[in-house]
Amino acid sequence: MREKKTLAQKISGFMAGRGFYIVLLACVAVIGVSAWTLILPRGSQSGSYVDYSLPGAITPQPEWEPEWHTDLEPYDPTPELPDKGALLEAEGEPPPDEAAELEATAMPATAEDEPEPEPLPAVKPETEPPTSEHGGNSAKKISDLIFARPIAGEITMEYSVDALVYSRTLGDWRTHAGIDIAGALGAKVQAVCDGSVSEITRDDMLGTMVIIDHGFGLRSIYANLASEPAVKVGDKVSLGAVVGAVGTTALAESGEVTHLHFAMELDGESVDPQKYIP
Repeated sequence: MREKKTLAQKISGFMAGRGFYIVLLACVAVIGVSAWTLILPRGSQSGSYVDYSLPGAITPQPEWEPEWHTDLEPYDPTPELPDKGALLEAEGEPPPDEAAELEATAMPATAEDEPEPEPLPAVKPETEPPTSEHGGNSAKKISDLIFARPIAGEITMEYSVDALVYSRTLGDWRTHAGIDIAGALGAKVQAVCDGSVSEITRDDMLGTMVIIDHGFGLRSIYANLASEPAVKVGDKVSLGAVVGAVGTTALAESGEVTHLHFAMELDGESVDPQKYIP
């Protein structure tokens, strides 16, 4: 007759068989679940609650989405530039095509092609010109002299020593001790009165200059001439004689139209040339 096994014997037999492995697997499962619970953040656990009002709590930020502006004009990598001719015309300059034509027509003519200019009409000034202390006892006075214009052209800048005028070349305001008379490049310049060539200079600002002494302390000055004048110091010239040609040697007035810078002096002081020439 078999003896009944006690409970302790049954458990011992179960553990000696497959029961040992079942228990071991259960322990491993419990340990894994505990470790997983400890590793996960508290907020990610099912049923957990995170109080973001507590110090040190990280407030979740909403996901950023880019803003798309549909009302902006598309970017043009090659913007349309203003027309250069329109800008020049707005500033009073001729458009490029017209400027090229003017430059072509302003080329100096050769001595063979250009006829000798006729002397400009000589008249006495309407108003009595200033008198000089050098001619007080002479039988002939400045008022007896006959004058003519050095070239036929429009006066583009007046004589102004009491008020400042704007210089487009230098970009500032300054006095202007003379008048600018427009003329084509290479146009012949004539003596305004009888006299003798007293000086020929090449000024840094006004370029090639011819100075004629008319007596009585009166001198006429022709500036912005071509590099080589038609006279030399000591030459006697009569009214209408060619003294040079319109050039571009005056750096201080290179931004203006081609012109003759004409000035006059009486006893070494600048005077308005329009009080003498017609």
